[in-house]
Amino acid sequence: MNITYKEWIKTRWFLLVALIAHWGFIGYSLLRVHRVESLHGADHVWVVMMTHDQVFVDLMQFVPLITGLLLGLFQFCPEMYHKCLKLTLHLPIGHLCISNQMLMYGVGAMLLLSVTDYLILLVYLQSLLPVELYGRILLTALPWYLAGMAAYLMTSWIVLEPAWSRRIFNICVALLVLRVYFVSSTPCAYSRIAWALTIFTLLLASLVVISIKRFKEGKE
Repeated sequence: MNITYKEWIKTRWFLLVALIAHWGFIGYSLLRVHRVESLHGADHVWVVMMTHDQVFVDLMQFVPLITGLLLGLFQFCPEMYHKCLKLTLHLPIGHLCISNQMLMYGVGAMLLLSVTDYLILLVYLQSLLPVELYGRILLTALPWYLAGMAAYLMTSWIVLEPAWSRRIFNICVALLVLRVYFVSSTPCAYSRIAWALTIFTLLLASLVVISIKRFKEGKE
């Protein structure tokens, strides 16, 4: 609990700003839907979605990615800059337990933002669109939110790595990995492999554990 509270103290203001930003982008996206619906009717929204591959929430595409990157920086840069991580790892708890608590906090924060966004979209869209169409929007946005989670985990991996030469290598790997989430802009392009992409994203947490282990061993 103390570890979780410490992470909350470091990131609480960032998370508040991130929440407001997410709500702002979501709100603007839904205003676009409302404008089309009020001017041309709900039938026109359906036609635009089916004939022009429009999902109306494309403004959100890179928002989770940026959020995940910044959360990793806000959470772990102070640890490295003030050399607090070494003290944290010397607590009478195993370093794997400590690293898991730190990561679970960040993963939980990203999940909370994602669930909040999805609930807002769901509440509004289900009153306007059939399940096939609003499901199309939610499935299209799924890889964007997984990219946000991946960005958080890979930023943590990079920041916690003690050797600068290794960090540069990690950055190159991270750029290639994050590209996977944006290969196609076609709606529902990832729907068939969503489960595999989710598992792959969660497995990225193991990279962070490697960096923490290297830091504890004093690698340079």
